Amino acid sequence: MILNELKDKKILILGFGREGRDTLRFLRKLRAAGGWRPEKKIGIADQKFDKNYLKKIKDYDVVIKTPGIPFKKLTRNDLVKVTTQTEIFFENCPGKIIGVTGTKGKSTTAFLISQILKKARLVGNIGKPALSSLLTAKPNDIFIYELSSHQLYNLKKSPHIAVLLNIYPEHLDYYRNFNQYLNAKANITKYQTKKDYLIYNSQDHLVKKIAQKSKAKKIPIKGKYYRLDIAAARAVGKIFKIPRPEKFKFLPHRLEYVGKFKGIEFYNDSLSTIPETAIEALDYLGDKVQTLILGGFDRGLDFKKLAKRILKSKVKTLILFPTTGKRIRRALRAYGGRASVSSFFVSDMEKAVKLAYQYTDKGKICLLSPASPSFGIFKDYAERGNLFKKFVKNDTIE
Repeated sequence: MILNELKDKKILILGFGREGRDTLRFLRKLRAAGGWRPEKKIGIADQKFDKNYLKKIKDYDVVIKTPGIPFKKLTRNDLVKVTTQTEIFFENCPGKIIGVTGTKGKSTTAFLISQILKKARLVGNIGKPALSSLLTAKPNDIFIYELSSHQLYNLKKSPHIAVLLNIYPEHLDYYRNFNQYLNAKANITKYQTKKDYLIYNSQDHLVKKIAQKSKAKKIPIKGKYYRLDIAAARAVGKIFKIPRPEKFKFLPHRLEYVGKFKGIEFYNDSLSTIPETAIEALDYLGDKVQTLILGGFDRGLDFKKLAKRILKSKVKTLILFPTTGKRIRRALRAYGGRASVSSFFVSDMEKAVKLAYQYTDKGKICLLSPASPSFGIFKDYAERGNLFKKFVKNDTIE
């Protein structure tokens, strides 16, 4: 949506988290600079303030929706224009946008790209909120935008450089079906032209299908886990003719090395919220992984492949959180894994770490890679990972 179109509209900010608060600041600055008429009000609707918050929509001309509220929750009303921060940014940004998406790895990849393109500006979930950045954007600016499927959904413009890492079943509670999720991801390249670039994972068959339809210049990459993220970042650097750095820094909770304590190596992969990322973590760390901490909120994902991978590994001990912990153990038993792997059920991280110290040999690895979202016991993946690190480093743990 073009900014001038907002000038004479009554605008509702739908959802008032981090992004919603940024939208309000942006609109206030825009109103002050543009001389908006005071009667053209800006409203806020959030379920934390009002259970019937969606009923406010009919009183406004434009709704700026936060990514966490699914479009399927909004009833059709032709008089109301529904847009998002991402759409406003893409329609009005004068600079170049590098968009990064994938079910997993997008935050890490965006962060790695920022280490190569040092003058580029990180926006989105791991950078500044997009609209704050838009106010000072110039034609020579480069923006690295981490894009979730929620932000890509309904987008009508694609970035100059698109990075598409992987696609696994996730957020199936948000979309009507997996196809809708797939189509949302495809928007990162759908509107690209021959002047644009698509960096894509040539080993992912769903990503390859999307890439085949793209009009952009295609740059295939390969790799798993961090190797894929690094390959993508280096491909972006190559477009800008920037030499690749020798070493990269990584984000917390993404296969983060916590340290070696009492002879045991600990890794925090709390951002592993689907089975595929736990499998990739096992592939990356290899046969030294002896203890694996799994489980969390149940989104109905399939754990068969993970069970098979665990049984092929040298993992001897599973420490399982509710509620998917039980489903993971059932999947293991279905493949005859009852005797080869010991399992313990826990409901707090302190107990999980105590068991890890008790059942992991010196020289081996304890890996937290839950293959499930954190909700229920933990506020989010960061709290889960931080508690793991806290208790791992606690000298009183026996």
